[in-house]
Amino acid sequence: SRPIPPTYKTRNWPAYNEALKRRGSLTIWFDPEMSWDAAPTGRRGRQQTYSDAAIQTCLSMKVLFGMALRQTTGFVESLLRLVGLDWTVPDFSTLSRRQKTLAVNIPYRGSKGPLHLLIDSTGIKVEGEGEWHARKHGGPKRRVWRKIHLGIDEETLEIRAVEVTGSHIGDAPILSDLLDQIPQDQEIGSVTADGAYDTRKCHDAIADRGAHAVIPPRKNAKPWKTITAGAVARNEALRAAKYLGRALWRRWSGYHRRSRVETKMHCIKLLGQRLMARDFDRQVAELQVRIAVLNGYTALGTPVT
Repeated sequence: SRPIPPTYKTRNWPAYNEALKRRGSLTIWFDPEMSWDAAPTGRRGRQQTYSDAAIQTCLSMKVLFGMALRQTTGFVESLLRLVGLDWTVPDFSTLSRRQKTLAVNIPYRGSKGPLHLLIDSTGIKVEGEGEWHARKHGGPKRRVWRKIHLGIDEETLEIRAVEVTGSHIGDAPILSDLLDQIPQDQEIGSVTADGAYDTRKCHDAIADRGAHAVIPPRKNAKPWKTITAGAVARNEALRAAKYLGRALWRRWSGYHRRSRVETKMHCIKLLGQRLMARDFDRQVAELQVRIAVLNGYTALGTPVT
């Protein structure tokens, strides 16, 4: 018989309710001690007027409220006037130019013990009609997507690694790049991903970091003959999946934890179903700003169920 699905209850609802209200507070965005003006670089040529923190603050407002660049400038000017700060605001051309080369600061708190990483990918639209128009009228043939590869911390639910590629890039080749974004001194306990990552390079990359792979073998999987740490761990998972059955193996290995990264991908799309930037570098910066905003939201409080 089918197992009875578990029921969940939020145990910290008062604290989580306060965190949800604080997510709408504008006081979390401005700090009078922040470096708004750029520091001298010591190189020849015209120096930058605004720091990366100032540019990222303006782009965070743009992403959060879905505004264009000119509206973002007016919005930030009005906020600074209300809080009594005499800072100048970058114009729309400065924001557009700096967005292309911006090194976005993505905050995270970090987990107390070993990092348990959850990996998955999703697509977000760049060009093309919406789903209703495409189904009703066919839509234009040109529909462009970008692929977001995410790695989140299971404990804190913060995004720790992100890669943006074209829609023609598969999932498995990007796993090693995601693991490289985790500092070498950070211990990785496990890496959980779906069957698309059941490749030799993925298992070897996970084994090189000393982590345990929770990846379901493919339905037609055969044991690998190569003798590597990743291959041995994968053959053990294949043997356990055949002995227990795939359903029991998922429950025994904790594979269901991967659903949390799917929830996080849904949160990213709540900030916009499509990208506003037109060239690839600016699209990467726009997505990284979204992730910085979401990590800030997560730091305010998460439900304990």
